[in-house]
Amino acid sequence: MKFFKLFLILPVFFAGLAAPAFAQTKVGVINQQRVLAQSVVGQHIATRLGAIQQEMAAELSAMNLLIQQETERLSAETAIMTPEQVQSRPDLVSRIQTLNRSIQEYEAARRVREQEFTYTERQAMRPVLEALQPILEEIFQENQLDILVDRANIVFASPDVDVSAAVIERLNAQLPSVSVNRVRLPQNAEATQEQ
Repeated sequence: MKFFKLFLILPVFFAGLAAPAFAQTKVGVINQQRVLAQSVVGQHIATRLGAIQQEMAAELSAMNLLIQQETERLSAETAIMTPEQVQSRPDLVSRIQTLNRSIQEYEAARRVREQEFTYTERQAMRPVLEALQPILEEIFQENQLDILVDRANIVFASPDVDVSAAVIERLNAQLPSVSVNRVRLPQNAEATQEQ
């Protein structure tokens, strides 16, 4: 029983010793998601990326529509045919092979568009991240912080230690907009994707 009491008292004792050290540590919290969502440049990037994503979806949609139409036509023509009957018709075999190639080309194009979007997003965010670094350093120094933590990495934090509003204000003043242009991979990237 004495050991059990000692086991309960030791953590309280050590917490009492550590409390002054933690009390002297000044912590700041930044919500990077909020900074990107509420800053002018973050909203601009989100709007442009949305437009680029719609453009890519429209390109793929046109390809997919042709595939769907040909699939429906072939299904209607071969619905009552046996596989042997389909194989005996060179015109149908050729159309099926062409359709299969179109499906492969569509999948390759979809993968390329995904990569292009990822590269476009990274390129758009690079100047923002470069601008954020000195802003965070300034706020860190001005507030005499010992630690600056991203909100995503903690469970609870007092709103008093959140410096996100100051970061947004400075980012808006320093970098209200960036160029957001679609990154296009070389045409042979689709051929490389298929291999």
